[in-house]
Amino acid sequence: MQLELQDVCRKVGDEFHIRDVSLTLEAGTLNILLGPTLSGKTSLMRLMIGLDKPTSGKVLVDGQDVSAVPVQKRNAAMVYQQFINYPNLTVFENIASPLRIAGRPKGEIEERVREIAELLKLVPMLERTPQELSGGQQQRTALARALVKGADLVLLDEPLANLDYKLREELREEFPKIFAATGAIFVYATTEPSEALLLGGKTAPLHEGMVTQFGPTIDVFKRPENLISAQIFSDPPMNLLPVTKLNNTMLFKSQVNVPLIGKLPDLPDADYTIAFRPNHLYLEPPPSGGIGVKAKVAVTEITGSESYIHVDVAGLRWVVLAPAIRNIDIDTTIEVFLDPSKFYVFDKTDQLVVTPESLETA
Repeated sequence: MQLELQDVCRKVGDEFHIRDVSLTLEAGTLNILLGPTLSGKTSLMRLMIGLDKPTSGKVLVDGQDVSAVPVQKRNAAMVYQQFINYPNLTVFENIASPLRIAGRPKGEIEERVREIAELLKLVPMLERTPQELSGGQQQRTALARALVKGADLVLLDEPLANLDYKLREELREEFPKIFAATGAIFVYATTEPSEALLLGGKTAPLHEGMVTQFGPTIDVFKRPENLISAQIFSDPPMNLLPVTKLNNTMLFKSQVNVPLIGKLPDLPDADYTIAFRPNHLYLEPPPSGGIGVKAKVAVTEITGSESYIHVDVAGLRWVVLAPAIRNIDIDTTIEVFLDPSKFYVFDKTDQLVVTPESLETA
């Protein structure tokens, strides 16, 4: 199966929920929709599965326009953040319910349920009811019910958001194996860049209903094509430094003078935005020496193994991700260090023009 969206828009009143989305998803692939709340992930999934019709554009399955085909007539399944199981049925009957509705033979139902239950490690729970299960087991039951139909398209809308940390980590580890064992198209929505990186596959960052890039997850992370993709695929978001290149200098408000290394000297004189991740802003000089900048501490967040230190620099708010506990008082003036070899550089249209790789290998 191939699912293709061609210039799809979804407009409600005067507001675009989805705007000009074109994607091609292939059988046996995992495709991640990454973006903050209200970025359009659920709206796009509803168009893919047939719960909503596009205002314009087409949804194609194997080249056939299915834009107007309702969800009941599609071989597709969706698992929501608020997973739902039938409370009075056993796990076996919950999983079997789509097959019974479809009128499948008893022997086939038994075989398919056992097969999916084994894949999702639910065999010991088949005679239990949902109330007797943990949150992770209930979520796996809901997923099994979606998979047992042999759906060609399986949509997972933030399926781990309501689970505790331990259960989320267990399922994140299991999901790639589950995806690999089927030939379906999987579409997985998440707000967390770390989850996208763990799952792999391909990622489409979303911003205000628009897909800003699409490709292998690690490639999108390492080479964001534009500033919006870079911001979406960083948590906390990337730190930004607006600069002006003039002659042989690249300067920010006469306070930060950026060394012209790698491909930076080749850029035409213009305004640019430098972006760098919080783990590439340092409290101590990096091995290369870096650029020292005076900053005032605004907030310190200690997680135990690391600390997030929010600092103000000449009207800019940056975040330092530092290892270990760093308890620094608010309003303290400190020096932070930038490593130019870790910079992404975007032009005035927010398109990527320089990557860290081109600076490090120069």
